[in-house]
Amino acid sequence: MRKLKLDELGRHSIEQYKSVEKHPIVVVLDNIRSAMNVGSFFRTCDCFAVEKIVLTGISATPPHKEIFKTAIGAQHSVEWSYEENIADAIKSLKDQQYAIIGIEQTDDSISLKEYKYQEADKIALVFGNEVDGITSEVLPQIDQCIEIDQYGTKHSLNVAVCAGIVLWEIVRKMEKSGD
Repeated sequence: MRKLKLDELGRHSIEQYKSVEKHPIVVVLDNIRSAMNVGSFFRTCDCFAVEKIVLTGISATPPHKEIFKTAIGAQHSVEWSYEENIADAIKSLKDQQYAIIGIEQTDDSISLKEYKYQEADKIALVFGNEVDGITSEVLPQIDQCIEIDQYGTKHSLNVAVCAGIVLWEIVRKMEKSGD
C-alpha cells in the first residue's frame, strides 16, 4: 500500500470544477466569527460540490489570510456571496424555492439520521455562530432543524466539523435518492 500523489487523485482544475454539476445545496453562514472556520467551509463545500456559500453578518469574506490558510484555494472554486442581514438572505432563498434547514438544537429538531431528502428539493443549510448558534429572529423562517446525535459530555461540535458531517450525510442521501 502507498499513498497516492496529488496528480494521481484525478481532481478537477478550478476551471473544470466550475462547470461540474453541483448538488442543489446552498450553505448559509450566520455570523461565523472565525475566519478559519469560514475557510474550512469553503474547502468542505468544494469537496461536496455545493452550489454556493452565502456569508452573512460578521462572517469573514475573501480575501482574508485566515480563510486562505484553511480553504487552501477553495475560495476560488466555490461560488459565494455576502449578505449583511441573514433574514434577507433566507427570504431570497425561500423566494428561489429552497427548503431552509437549520443545523441547530431546538425543541423541534430531528436527528440527521432521520432527515429524509426529497428528490426535488433544493436546500439551504444554515449554520450558526460558534457561541450563539442560529440567530433567534430567523428561526421562524426556517422550515426544519436538524441536529447531529452526540454521545459525549459536550453539547456541540465545532461548526466546521459539523458542516463536514452534515454535508457528507445529506449528499449521500441525495445520491441514494437518485438510484
